[in-house]
Amino acid sequence: MQYITAFRQGDAGRHLVRQIARWGAQLADAGRTVFLMEVCGSHTMAISRYGIRGLLPRQIRLLSGPGCPVCVTDAGYIDAAIQLAEQGAILATFGDMMRVPGTDFSLADARSRGADVRVCYAPYDAMAIARDHPEREVVFLGIGFETTMAPVVALVREIERQSVPNLSVLTAFKLVPPALHALLGDPEVRIDAFLCPAHVSAIIGALAYRPIVAQYGVPCVVCGFEPLDILLGIEQAAAMLCAGKPELVNSYSRVVRPQGNVAAQALLDAFLEPTDATWRGLGTIAQSGMRLRNAFAHFDAAVRFDLRETPGTPDPACRCGDVLKGKIAPADCPLFGGACTPLHPVGPCMVSAEGSCAAHHRYGTAEELGP
Repeated sequence: MQYITAFRQGDAGRHLVRQIARWGAQLADAGRTVFLMEVCGSHTMAISRYGIRGLLPRQIRLLSGPGCPVCVTDAGYIDAAIQLAEQGAILATFGDMMRVPGTDFSLADARSRGADVRVCYAPYDAMAIARDHPEREVVFLGIGFETTMAPVVALVREIERQSVPNLSVLTAFKLVPPALHALLGDPEVRIDAFLCPAHVSAIIGALAYRPIVAQYGVPCVVCGFEPLDILLGIEQAAAMLCAGKPELVNSYSRVVRPQGNVAAQALLDAFLEPTDATWRGLGTIAQSGMRLRNAFAHFDAAVRFDLRETPGTPDPACRCGDVLKGKIAPADCPLFGGACTPLHPVGPCMVSAEGSCAAHHRYGTAEELGP
């Protein structure tokens, strides 16, 4: 409790808000408005939960980026997983994947139609399912960014060590830095600074963002999830933008090291290699994914079952792709809060607990515009 309250001190928060207001006044005098993108679903939820947007001057705006792994999972991946289930495989997945829409159905829809889809709380739960059903193929749905790759790769290592013949993994791993490059290369997207993802940064290290600062002149601040963490990150980004001196700042040094988690990186490098990946809303980004190396391809469900994953077709009325790029706010989607709600989601941004639309729906959108 003492640790948590240290990052929720009212006096410190008010000081940061006043300082941010001063930077806002400088921007107003210069006739500028700047856009800061947080690239982490946990940041998105925390920003909405604590009403941080409502504390900011109008000249400093926050955008929610593609920081939710569930949200960026392409509909074609869901289609491929359902195809495996229809062929008789048992699917093992985390619960937040159940209602992500594919082209026609979600995993929850498929289960209601008879598919055997089971919710896991950890990747190793799939081992128990495979042992209990040695006569059937079990496929674990391995998605996520650098943070969740390591536990899934550890599962693959254990499958190999224990010689579990009926368990494989269908991967949809994504790398954050290539997505940031893709966003900055999109002429329709304006991003002046990044609040970099804390969990991912703990694995890849703060230095992973140095090329972005050098190539694009965009400040990058690694910050944590507590209110003071986020306010400090915003204040530091605004200060750099006002000074015209973009830098890489690690404000979460109590968790994130410059080089990251070297042991986790070594594990990933031993089992995975870069590959092109399709992101919902962003399309195919070169070398933005990771797949099992050839030496471990027999644990890859796509290889084992000769599965040809093709891009899915999301609902054309859903604007999750534009939300993930920061082009629009969730409330700007015509489906938001009407046809699309957490109980009846049309797009993945309303499904995940870390999705931008889910956060805005839960905490309201009045805080979109500050004082």
